[in-house]
Amino acid sequence: MKKEKNSKIKNQTDEKSDNKREWESEKIEETNEKTPAPSSKENSAFKKGGELAVDVYGTEDHIVIQAPIGGVKRNELEIVTEKDMVIIKGKRDRPQEKEIKVFYTQECFYGNFRREVVLPEETDPSRLEADIKDGVLTVKAPKIEREKRRKVDI
Repeated sequence: MKKEKNSKIKNQTDEKSDNKREWESEKIEETNEKTPAPSSKENSAFKKGGELAVDVYGTEDHIVIQAPIGGVKRNELEIVTEKDMVIIKGKRDRPQEKEIKVFYTQECFYGNFRREVVLPEETDPSRLEADIKDGVLTVKAPKIEREKRRKVDI
């Protein structure tokens, strides 16, 4: 009777291990399905927008936009001004490796991106400056100083 009970417990443990292996392999397959290799359609420049994190702040003279942009080539980056908005477009290519990967976490965005930033104050778009240093894009938009109060002669 003890042997039968031990045998049942062993079989249940084996079944749980098999189920766990099946579940893990399904998870890996799902992960691979969610992260397909980029196709030639996806590589067309600026087709759709992805993620680009930005910080926007003001100094005495400028509105400043900063974005971590590591892995983006200068020639694949475009900055455009339109009315009270700065539009940052670009493309970050996935490093090409022949090794098959199984992702456990995937937070890095690769592909085309587009980010529109509405400027909180009036700026001079003709004097916009941009620079990339240490993987961070910095865009400076000079503020336009208007007289806040003016006396009108009669």
